[in-house]
Amino acid sequence: GFDPAQWRERMNKMMQEQLGATDDEWKVLSPKIEKVQTAQRESFGGFGMFGRRGGPGGPPGGPGGPGGAGNQQLSKVAQAQTDLRTLLEKKDAGAQEISSKLTAYREAREKSRAEVQAAQKSLKELVTQRQEAVLVLMGVLE
Repeated sequence: GFDPAQWRERMNKMMQEQLGATDDEWKVLSPKIEKVQTAQRESFGGFGMFGRRGGPGGPPGGPGGPGGAGNQQLSKVAQAQTDLRTLLEKKDAGAQEISSKLTAYREAREKSRAEVQAAQKSLKELVTQRQEAVLVLMGVLE
């Protein structure tokens, strides 16, 4: 079976090697990288780069919800996205209701983007130019 902890550990080791970071450097960089990656996932509605896993009109994430965890807490973006999608499934939803949910979704996305940018800035302050370039190619930094 698939072990997410082992996969994450392999990915972290590979990233550490690509960055050329010593173990001591990695202890500092790793939490910052994780913070950026978490903020990025949440800015996409908490569903990561794979998008919605449920069927058309079905709940996001399918069985077990986003990320496959049965009782995982939704990010604010994911919750706003789910609220908007649920409202749109109601054929009699009014324009005002839709506008309100759409505004909430946009505001959650904007706040989430700001969190990504702040986390990226914090990480960027710690890395060398070479490490920054590697992280840009990996999609961690912009």
